[in-house]
Amino acid sequence: MSKPRFASVWLGGCSGCHMSFLDMDEWLFELAELVDVVYSPIVDVKEFPENVDITLVEGAVANEDNVEVARIVREHSRVVAAFGDCAVSTNVTGMRNPLGDPSTILERVYVDSPDRDQVIPEAAGIVPPLLPKVLPLHKVISVDFYMPGCPPSAAEIQRAIETLLSDDLRHGVTEDIRRG
Repeated sequence: MSKPRFASVWLGGCSGCHMSFLDMDEWLFELAELVDVVYSPIVDVKEFPENVDITLVEGAVANEDNVEVARIVREHSRVVAAFGDCAVSTNVTGMRNPLGDPSTILERVYVDSPDRDQVIPEAAGIVPPLLPKVLPLHKVISVDFYMPGCPPSAAEIQRAIETLLSDDLRHGVTEDIRRG
């Protein structure tokens, strides 16, 4: 029997969830025996692969590139887990939503402030265009599991991955993973 194909993705967020993931320390060696890690910000794979069994997605959907990545993840993953509060509810990433139109925000930050270049990054092609509002992952693609926390602890992440890898779930039975 082949190992489940495992991926993790980082969208709009602080990377705290992946740092917490790395805090699993020795259990990462056990995980490496259980799964084939096919994509992650901590490996050098450039394109999201097909036929992924489990994908953890950290971060909110904040720009056009995030939308594209989220759709590719959903298309190529059997199970998608919203990983951390930004993916579940937008959390810190969504704090820009009440500030209004992204173009107005970018103008104020990069042109009206004492930025030395006074260049808006998306206009210069440095960053992708921002969405009108930051969205939680489930507003863009269907999500099978939710793992809240800012960030979830290493123990919670381990428990969630163990649950996702359990035989019942590998055969199509799903449930929400929530902190108790």
